[in-house]
Parts: sequence; structure tokens; C-alpha cells
Amino acid sequence: MRVKINWGTAIVIAFALFMSFILFFVFRVQSDSKYDNELVTEEYYKKEALVQNDINSEKNANALNQKLSIANAVEGITIQFPKDLEFKNIKGTVSLYRPSNKKLDFTIPIVLSNSDLLIPKKNLVGGLWDITVEWTYDGQSYLNKEELYFQQ
Repeated sequence: MRVKINWGTAIVIAFALFMSFILFFVFRVQSDSKYDNELVTEEYYKKEALVQNDINSEKNANALNQKLSIANAVEGITIQFPKDLEFKNIKGTVSLYRPSNKKLDFTIPIVLSNSDLLIPKKNLVGGLWDITVEWTYDGQSYLNKEELYFQQ
């Protein structure tokens, strides 16, 4: 007994096998915790309500004569605050966000002994970092955001 398969039947079988193959991987990715589909920001809507404050703080930062700068250094990442400001009056936080791995995100307070802040490389993993510096000086708020590729 010989089964003959014509072109139409072969195309339908091939299409069904391909669909099964794709569906298998879709279900696997959705059910496996290794492929975690997390939100970029936990409290997205709360953060969205604060956007106007962020815009005003960024305008304040851009209006400064000397700008804040963020750069790679041998020791880690340096954040250089404007030298014409008294560093003792600068308060705030630096948030480092790793787009590829939420577990590496961290925030540190700004504590300065001069106009530079160093984030040691022992706290960092090589790759892309989104750095947000939220700071105040004499009651005025400032916000600087920058993407930086850190190389170890």
C-alpha cells in the first residue's frame, strides 16, 4: 500500500508543521521565567505625572554656564559638577539603570568632597547604562540624563 501525496497536501502539511513549530516557541517563551518580560519602569503612571517637573529641572540644568558632565574613567564613571558652584551645597541622587538587566540597577546619594563624584568600577558591569542625576543647589532642582557605554 502506497500513499500518494500531491502538491496541495504537501503544502498544507508543511504549513501546519511550520505553524506548530512557531506556536511551540511562543508558548515556551511565555511560560519560561528565564525569558522575563518585565516593564521598563515599575510605576510607569506615577512617573508620567512627574514629567513636567523633570522638564523644568532639565531646563535649569541646560541653563547653567558650566554643565554637569558624565564620563568613563579608569576607576569607574566620573560625574563632574559645575566648578562655579559650591560643592558642599549640592544634594541629590544618581540612578544607574541597566536596560538589559533590572537586577543591576542602583541609586546612590550625592556626597561630595570636591566637585567630582566617582562611581567605582567594582559596582559596574561593562555595557550600556542610563544615568540620571537628580540634584538640588540652593533650592533649585536640576536633572541630567545620559546614556553611557561603560567598558571595564
